[in-house]
Amino acid sequence: MRNSVLVLLSAAAMLFVPAAFAANSGGGSSGGSGGATTCKAGYVWDKKKKKCVQKQSQIFPDSELIEQAWALARKGEFEAGRLLFSSVADKRNPEVLNGLGYTNRKLGQFREAIDFYQQAIALDPNYAEAREYLGEGYAIMGKLDLAKEQLVEIRRICGTSCEEYVELNEAIEEAVKQAGAQ
Repeated sequence: MRNSVLVLLSAAAMLFVPAAFAANSGGGSSGGSGGATTCKAGYVWDKKKKKCVQKQSQIFPDSELIEQAWALARKGEFEAGRLLFSSVADKRNPEVLNGLGYTNRKLGQFREAIDFYQQAIALDPNYAEAREYLGEGYAIMGKLDLAKEQLVEIRRICGTSCEEYVELNEAIEEAVKQAGAQ
């Protein structure tokens, strides 16, 4: 498995511009307040060496891979983010599953995305962000009843003023408008 991930990361590295860039870290809907440095696909920021190094050149903690994967995803580099999420050792981490859902959804892989979101929620039923993203996926797919179910769950978890509720509510309203325009 490890070799196949390394091959994927190496192949992906050839597709991206070899420049490092700064991006927000996190897993929150609007990124985070940290300053994770991300690197081209196939490379990971080494905090000790203060430079990008090839992924296979050493072992990185899951937390660093997750932080950098979110930073790539938030920057719009969904394939590179998905590759990093896929390389995390703990495949049952709800944040990793949510990240895999997010990147797959952004890449148009809705069935895979829904499956990852559902796995994340099965592990953590109160994971509002995963519910938001799941609901957004349903809204894009035109499954508004399922999207609204997630909105109800988010309201239960954090109320109507939390970011996840507000953003999913907006996505549902936009999907309703689009459906009415057709």
